[in-house]
Amino acid sequence: MDREQHTFEYNDIIDLPHPTSRNHPRMSPENRAAQFAPFAALTGHGAAIRESARLTEERQELGEDAAACLNRKLRLIVENIETRPVVTFTYFVPDEKKSGGAYVTHSGAVKRVDHHARTVILTDETVIPIGQISDMEGELFRALGECDFSC
Repeated sequence: MDREQHTFEYNDIIDLPHPTSRNHPRMSPENRAAQFAPFAALTGHGAAIRESARLTEERQELGEDAAACLNRKLRLIVENIETRPVVTFTYFVPDEKKSGGAYVTHSGAVKRVDHHARTVILTDETVIPIGQISDMEGELFRALGECDFSC
């Protein structure tokens, strides 16, 4: 079918005015264009891919010597708690969505050590689980000799 023959079929309506509904107002060009906008067929798929690509670290188990050293440092903190010693803690924070987590370093003045909950609470209200601590550093430990308290 050639173009002239195709046009001939619609000659009866080709010059008629565009029909206008009495019940519905004309759609704006913006709303009309929105009908043809792309959409996410798989809602959440991009977020799932980003989540699976996010890397986590595995928690490293401490050896006996390192654990004993951390216990000595913790006892020293408890003995000097009234001075609010400033300590830099490195500890593991488990990931909420997948296995593994991340090591975080946070410094602050120690407010108290809660032996029942097995946590260290800093003056800025940061709560650090004792079982997740992998290192502690601070003047309190250096003043007594690095060799006795190095982990």
